[in-house]
Amino acid sequence: MIEESSSEESVINETELEVSEELQNESPETSAKDLEEVEPEIELSTEEQLEVDVLKWKDQAIRTAAELDNYRKRVARDLQEARKYGNRGFLEELLPVLDNFKMGLEAAADDESSMIYLGMKMVKDQLDEFLSNNGVKVMDPTGQNFDHHLHEAISQEETEEYKEGTIIRTARPGYTLHDKLLRAANVVVAQSPNNTDFSEESQTENAK
Repeated sequence: MIEESSSEESVINETELEVSEELQNESPETSAKDLEEVEPEIELSTEEQLEVDVLKWKDQAIRTAAELDNYRKRVARDLQEARKYGNRGFLEELLPVLDNFKMGLEAAADDESSMIYLGMKMVKDQLDEFLSNNGVKVMDPTGQNFDHHLHEAISQEETEEYKEGTIIRTARPGYTLHDKLLRAANVVVAQSPNNTDFSEESQTENAK
């Protein structure tokens, strides 16, 4: 009986030792996990919270100032465009009147000493000054290369005197308003004899 009791005590002691070792191995992890779960959230003091709010509002103020600056620049650019090109429609309607006036002046040029001619020439000079003061410039592209962005070919003439694509005559002058086209010039373009390629190309570009 004594031997059996000693054997049972030995088994119990070994079991307790194994359980103790397992608890020791699991103890650090369990403790750390438990500490994480019970660790309270860090609360900012009033002074620290004020600093965070100041940084937030400062960043928002910088962004708002940048947006306002961009808005001011955009408005200034729009106002400048309006000043430069606001009278474009009026000037476009004035050009045909000016064309007819110039034709009348040319007809009156047969007697340059007449009061009619002198009076019309004075009015023409005033019109030219008015257009110049408003940023309008006359285009007479005779002798230049044809450019479909600025010129409108009304016909082509076969010639060997000019290089193909050269403007040999301006039927109606063109005008620019500052840096933009106000009216394309109507021109006659040189064409090499028996060459229809340029004619077809010009008609295609004008159609665009």
